[in-house]
Amino acid sequence: MKLGQVAVNVKNVDRAVAFYKDVIGLPLLFESNGLAFFQCEETRLLLSCAETEEFDHPSSVLYFTVDDLSTSFNKLKEAGTVFINEPHMVAKMGDTETWMAFFRDTEGNTHALMSEI
Repeated sequence: MKLGQVAVNVKNVDRAVAFYKDVIGLPLLFESNGLAFFQCEETRLLLSCAETEEFDHPSSVLYFTVDDLSTSFNKLKEAGTVFINEPHMVAKMGDTETWMAFFRDTEGNTHALMSEI
């Protein structure tokens, strides 16, 4: 079993589309009726406003894997991304270190850049 799609709640679809396309750099597949679909490797990302109060909550944390955390961090920061913290090591497993930097999207959702070194 593999993950096919993740939905992220947003308050303003147009503003969120600009962030995920122009700042994060995800390919926009299409938009339709207030929905925006992006490709994130093998997983599709859906941005939409919550249809009912039941679904109106912050999204899960998305961890975007990058090859060079420092370069990606600086690129997003220069594009206006608000970071919660600087890149830092969160775990060491044998010879592999896992580094992350958490940020907020334009809709207040918390996500992270992640790199294993």
